[in-house]
Amino acid sequence: MRIITISRQFGSGGREIGKRMADILNFAYYDREIITAIAQKSQLDENYVANILETGILPSFPIVFGQTLSYSMAMQRNMTDLLIAQHQVIKELASFQDCIIVGRNADVILEEEHPFNLFVYADMDARVRRCMDREMEQKTAEKPLTAHEMQKRIKQVDAGRSKQHDLLSSVKWGAKEGYHLCVNTTGVLPKTLAPLLASYAESWFAGRQTEE
Repeated sequence: MRIITISRQFGSGGREIGKRMADILNFAYYDREIITAIAQKSQLDENYVANILETGILPSFPIVFGQTLSYSMAMQRNMTDLLIAQHQVIKELASFQDCIIVGRNADVILEEEHPFNLFVYADMDARVRRCMDREMEQKTAEKPLTAHEMQKRIKQVDAGRSKQHDLLSSVKWGAKEGYHLCVNTTGVLPKTLAPLLASYAESWFAGRQTEE
């Protein structure tokens, strides 16, 4: 089974690169589909699951009279249950066919399957522009975030991804030692990079078959 995992900084274009690579290689592509499957397994709202797993941040509630630590304990259990469900879903999806999995710590979860691990990053200014352009195109918010607010959001999401990854692996999230290839997308369009990365991945898989 050929598996490609794509870890990425928020706003770096890793998701688009993954989709384009999947189309070129004729691989299955898994991203939001994983969140949907986890939500179904857990019987929780999909947006709630996405927020926790994509940012690593649990919803917070004010401490008021009569409230106990049971709330925070329950939320922590939710996080643990979701991480277990994520592990199960990713393992199951990767067993079916050649695939590309974006995020979700798939590089660590599928380590025994020897996937090709790609890390996508970019300069902060480029990521802010990409995220703001995407918000304008999709009109996901009535009031678009300012550049400063978007940068804060990017750092928050990246911190969540790093925290979750580093709980599972001794190699730091984004450290070159944890990936077969790290790519800076600053100033380069995903549609330009995708064919090159697909070709590189094919060469990597071919080399691995030769070694075996």
